[in-house]
Amino acid sequence: MKNITDPFPCLGYWPSAGSFGFNTDILATNPINLSIVIGVLIFFGKGVLSDLLDNRKQRILRTIRNSEELREGAIEQLEKAQARLKKVETEADRFRVNGYSEIEREKLNLINSIYTTLEQLENYKNETIHFEQQRAINQVRQRVLQQALQGALGTLNSCLNNELHFRTIAANIGMFGAMKEKNN
Repeated sequence: MKNITDPFPCLGYWPSAGSFGFNTDILATNPINLSIVIGVLIFFGKGVLSDLLDNRKQRILRTIRNSEELREGAIEQLEKAQARLKKVETEADRFRVNGYSEIEREKLNLINSIYTTLEQLENYKNETIHFEQQRAINQVRQRVLQQALQGALGTLNSCLNNELHFRTIAANIGMFGAMKEKNN
C-alpha cells in the first residue's frame, strides 16, 4: 500500500530556516500566505471598505430623506387637491340647486306666458266669433230689408197707379217742406 504522504512529498520535508527562497509547497505556504494577505487587506482595506460602506449608507439615507420629502409634498398636494375638489363639489351643488330653481322659475314663467297667450287667443276667438255673428246678423237684416223693400215696391207698383203715385209724392214733398220750415 502506498503511503498517504507520497503524493505530497513536501509534507514530510521542511526546508532549513537559514535559506531564503520560494517554497513551492502549496499546502504549507498557502495558509500562511492567505492569512498574511487577508490580514494586510483587512488592515489597509478596512478604511476603503468603510468609506465605501459609509458612502453607500449616505446615499441610502439621502434617498430615504428625498423619498420622505417627496412623500410629504405628495401628501400636501393631495390635501390641496382634496380641498379644491370639495370646493368645486360645493360650487357644483350650488350651481345645480340654482340651476334647478332657475329651471323651475323659467318653467313657471313659460307656463304663465302660455296661459296668457291662450287667454288672449280665446279672447280673440270670442271677438272674432262675435264680429262674425254681428256681420251675419247685419247681412241677414240687409237681405230681409231688401226683400221687404222689393216686396213692398212690388205691392206698391201693382197697387198704385199714376194718380195715386203723384198724390203720394206730393204728400211727401209737403211733409218735407213742413219739416224744413220747423227746422229753420
